Amino acid sequence: MTIRVLIADDQQLVRTGFQMILDAQPDMEVVAAVADGAEAVSEARRLRPDVCLLDIRMPKLDGIEVTRALAGPGVENPLRVVIVTTFDLDEYVYGALRSGATGFLLKDSGPTLLIEAVRAAAAGDALVSPSVTVRLLQHLAQPRRAAPAMRDPLTDRELDVVRLVARGRTNQEVAAELFVSLSTVKTHLGSIQARLGVRNRVEIAAWAWESGVVS
Repeated sequence: MTIRVLIADDQQLVRTGFQMILDAQPDMEVVAAVADGAEAVSEARRLRPDVCLLDIRMPKLDGIEVTRALAGPGVENPLRVVIVTTFDLDEYVYGALRSGATGFLLKDSGPTLLIEAVRAAAAGDALVSPSVTVRLLQHLAQPRRAAPAMRDPLTDRELDVVRLVARGRTNQEVAAELFVSLSTVKTHLGSIQARLGVRNRVEIAAWAWESGVVS
């Protein structure tokens, strides 16, 4: 199955570079490469790509607004969005994650990480890199004094999983550290998402930092 990708970035060099990398993959096809947020929204709604790669800073609509329009709360059949950021400048990328983005990567991350991010998003997962995600969430999240009360609190083992996810561990790494199977980790993640009312592991990580479960 071919992963159909939309790229939105106001820098032609970035668009061209990303398109060359992704089109060279046997399982990927760039179906649109646009230069502003408004066009990103219209083309994404028209083409329904499997993954949208969005820059944060774009003319007309920024990456947060585009993310909210394509994947935000209340959007019917939301698309999968990966935010591309420079981190040091784009502190508001956190808002994009809370608006429905499934992950993000740095513009200078290199071809391998770009490809991994697209494949992860297409599979319904999110690329959570310790060197990127944790730094961002630590920098931007404002921990509360205690985790918000839940009708159905997380178990101790689920909290263990949450803490590792918030520190950027992959499913395989979580399984190894907790001495459980990969399928058990996936089961825990499904239960955690249901109890927290979140859609992916990025939102699990955001909840952990915001609530003070991880500090």
